[in-house]
Amino acid sequence: MAVFTPVSDDDARELLHHYTLGELVTLRGITAGIENTNYFLTTTQGEYVLTLFEVLTYEQLPFYIELMHHLANRGIPVPQPQTRKNGERLGVLHGKPAAIVSRLSGGYEPDPGPLHCALAGQTLARTHLAAQDFSLKQPNLRGLDWWRSTIPKVVPFLDEHQSDLINTVLDEQISFAASELYAKLPFGPAHCDLFRDNVLFDGTYENPRMGGFIDFYFAGCDTWLFDVAVSVNDWCIERNSGAFIEDKINAWLKAYAEVRPFTAEEREAWPLLLQAAALRFWTSRLFDFFLPRPAQTLKPHDPRHFERILRKRRETPAPALP
Repeated sequence: MAVFTPVSDDDARELLHHYTLGELVTLRGITAGIENTNYFLTTTQGEYVLTLFEVLTYEQLPFYIELMHHLANRGIPVPQPQTRKNGERLGVLHGKPAAIVSRLSGGYEPDPGPLHCALAGQTLARTHLAAQDFSLKQPNLRGLDWWRSTIPKVVPFLDEHQSDLINTVLDEQISFAASELYAKLPFGPAHCDLFRDNVLFDGTYENPRMGGFIDFYFAGCDTWLFDVAVSVNDWCIERNSGAFIEDKINAWLKAYAEVRPFTAEEREAWPLLLQAAALRFWTSRLFDFFLPRPAQTLKPHDPRHFERILRKRRETPAPALP
């Protein structure tokens, strides 16, 4: 369990005094995630998730909390941050920033089919459009600046071929980010971490219904196409090789484009954004694997998975955007 900061029942009861959410019934740690401490929190009034933020600062968090509040108010299925008696949606527990959000129904689908992919693509496009008028601004904190500062820290753990690859792609992305093409890409608040385990589904496998998007704590302002690339690099691939599965990628992209059509500039930039998305997660997984933070029983993801995906994106033509 990625519980960096243990929370007792008494801690939860004390926290609930600052809300009007009823009395504590149960508190249970969530056995997933590598960035924050999360608990399922059941009260006499409903089901919630309690999060203690281990990396993000109190000053950084309003972007994420208020973005979820903004999206929920516009009908996007996301956790609704709960408002404290003092009118704020962020507090402190054990010296860490803390928030309580509504718990969405459903569960994540480890092996999504084309129907799941279509629902995810459609909902992400709706999310992008709904966030257009969100007033707070914050960059993607795991974007280019973070890659530039982090890759030198992990290169000493790589062999020559890996080091050449990661530095070559970084240089390409630096040039791309300074280009006129990049400047023309649609841009705004983005989830930036929409893996399959951050989406919940109700219904059956044959007839799924969208439960909602969770874990917005890597969100930031970025190109919307980067958000799409992050998603399809997880949702639509053959796990062992990283190759795209045709019916899944087609369903995902078609459903997205029906809500927000892709631009000509996005079609041109698509291969580079697919590589950027792979580089981002190869870098973060290398960092978590070789330079981990202490946790009770934290097991980092295998970084070789996104190395394979990055190589595949460079070797194979990108699937066409609709």
